[in-house]
Amino acid sequence: MNNQPTATTTKNFNHRKYAPAPAINLSDRSWPDSTIKQAPIWCSVDLRDGNQALIEPMSVEQKCTLFSLLVEIGFKQIEVGFPAASQPDFDFVRRLIDENRIPDDVTIQVLTQARETLINKTFEALEGVGSAIVHLYNSTSKIQREHVFKSDKAGITEIAITGATLVKACAEKYPQTQWAFEYSPESFTNTEVDFAVEICDAVNQVWQPTPENPVIINLPSTVEVTTPNVYADQIEWFCRHIKNRESIIISLHTHNDRGCAVAAAELGVMAGADRVEGTLMGNGERTGNMDIVTMAMNLYSQGINPELDLSDMNRIIQTVEQTTAISVHPRHPYAGELVYTAFSGSHQDAIRKCMGLYDANEPWEVAYLPIDPRDLGRNYEEIIRINSQSGKGGVAYLLEQQSGLQLPRWLQIEFSQVVQKESENMGGEIDANAIWNLFDQTYLNRKNGLTVDNFQLNNNQLQATLIFGDNSESNSGNQTFQISGSGNGLLESAVNGLQQRFETPIEILEYSEHALNHGTESKAIAYIKIRSGQQYSCGVAIHQDVLRSSINALLSAACPILMHQTVAPA
Repeated sequence: MNNQPTATTTKNFNHRKYAPAPAINLSDRSWPDSTIKQAPIWCSVDLRDGNQALIEPMSVEQKCTLFSLLVEIGFKQIEVGFPAASQPDFDFVRRLIDENRIPDDVTIQVLTQARETLINKTFEALEGVGSAIVHLYNSTSKIQREHVFKSDKAGITEIAITGATLVKACAEKYPQTQWAFEYSPESFTNTEVDFAVEICDAVNQVWQPTPENPVIINLPSTVEVTTPNVYADQIEWFCRHIKNRESIIISLHTHNDRGCAVAAAELGVMAGADRVEGTLMGNGERTGNMDIVTMAMNLYSQGINPELDLSDMNRIIQTVEQTTAISVHPRHPYAGELVYTAFSGSHQDAIRKCMGLYDANEPWEVAYLPIDPRDLGRNYEEIIRINSQSGKGGVAYLLEQQSGLQLPRWLQIEFSQVVQKESENMGGEIDANAIWNLFDQTYLNRKNGLTVDNFQLNNNQLQATLIFGDNSESNSGNQTFQISGSGNGLLESAVNGLQQRFETPIEILEYSEHALNHGTESKAIAYIKIRSGQQYSCGVAIHQDVLRSSINALLSAACPILMHQTVAPA
């Protein structure tokens, strides 16, 4: 018998040592039929939970900078620290209060364990504050009870009751402050839901909340151990069984161990929660906290007011990176540098076509872009970027955005191949300026190109002087020669003149033109595609005079075909 380990069960990679998290017996769950119709109460924990996760915690100055940003964004509840646990946290809280940095409509929140010395120190830090939330917690999970505290449920409940009693007594010493209380059964997701309800009821028995003065019960996914739907079941079960529900604000604090913190918070709100704690960009212990930017923008993308102003995303990112020393990932939802950028040719083409049809008075509907990047302070130049994977639509879009060119499809196909080859040679991205320079060299200012010096068209008879050379202003080394031809209009006359002069067949296959801008200073751009035997060529020209732009476009296209000819002055 072969006892060798399989590829999926080796000595050091053995899934059998993990037990699945238990499901909740909730056959009549209602949250799957719910929808989120308004933003929850937001509480930023960047300055406490996010700060504790940093290799080098923020200085007081950095905290002040981030606090100001959070206020500007619109947070009304901000957890500012654990003042009894460290002197910098204590000093920061005092600075906010002593320097009157807390707006009247903003409530700061502080965290404390259920220990008398820590609770007393916490209230000392808060002396003189207008309003504050005191966030009390103790661990309640089975593993914490048995392995850390060596206690039973009754002992853990007593810790919570004692802590709640001390918090209430301390608050009564400072009647000038408007106090709110919050309790977290830490490791809620690993706590039996009936015991979580039991211990929270015991705390509320001490605090005696009312609808006018509610208590916040925070149900943290301290370690994410289940799929988001199980967390939602836990929240709904808790909301159904907690006493005095109308006097309780149910809060969520999800972590991202399984990568599902946002989804868990969204489902938790659908299951009955009122409030969400998280951080900007998801910074936090281990894999991070719930990302408020992502959840808020998820609401925004569904037409729901997130009640946070995230319109200057670049400034938000800059401040977060400066204060945390953590770079925002370029693919971070909504905020990342590349999240609105398409490199794929098919994506670029779809975006360009949708953008061309978009009506600002209608709901946003653009392929591959769930929101309008301008809403976050981004510009459309960032939507499409070009590398060797890109296609004709992206190149055309960038030329249109930068220079007003509206390349016909046949020219998009040809020029995109030129850009792709250049990108492959470069081995990476090619920016809009480089694309324009490539377009200019390929069509508008060809090396050793043909241009018209002067021409007359009378009775469909063309007389023209052409210049063959490098298109430089000095015309040094350039040659001039004459052509003459007749036909139905300028282009046909010019084609006949070129054919006679060079004894080379030329046929116009495609032609289009448009104005580059409006007004008396507008320039015309002409695009043309010709064939000579089995050889095809495209040309482009720009001039104030539409006739001159047309004939120069023809000469631009004809030049590669005629270059092998010996051009001698007439």
